[in-house]
Amino acid sequence: MFLKEFEMRWSDIDSNLHLRNSAYVDYMSHTRMSYFSEHNFNQKRLTELDLGPVALYEHMYYFREVLPGNIVSVSLELKGVSENGTFFSFLHNFYDQHGKNLARCEMLGAWISLKTRKLIEPPHELWDFLEGMKKSSNFKILTKEDTRKFGQLPEDL
Repeated sequence: MFLKEFEMRWSDIDSNLHLRNSAYVDYMSHTRMSYFSEHNFNQKRLTELDLGPVALYEHMYYFREVLPGNIVSVSLELKGVSENGTFFSFLHNFYDQHGKNLARCEMLGAWISLKTRKLIEPPHELWDFLEGMKKSSNFKILTKEDTRKFGQLPEDL
């Protein structure tokens, strides 16, 4: 499992003196992009491939507070991918220095063309990369229903 370690910064703390919710999202994004970069899919390479990752939703579950001065590790596992690879899902867990699970997030994303700004299928080299990722215990092939929070688009779109 891929882990990225972070020390809580002053700017990460909210008025309740614990980790602000948007900092969790920042740490997860940084963890994902660190993993991608370590495997030669940095921002420059993704641009060459005309690929941009977009987050469609992130569901957070908080178990314990993260306080100033704490060090946390953020994990990354592949939770799912659609048959054509356009959609992907990642699972992140936050752990303290003793291995206690502090929070969990399920994230759904998709690939877009940086030129057309439309959903696209990734090239085979990215498929091979995703195939080599550590998969969560509940990994699945994503269906169209999995890509909609309530099974359909809101009526006002």
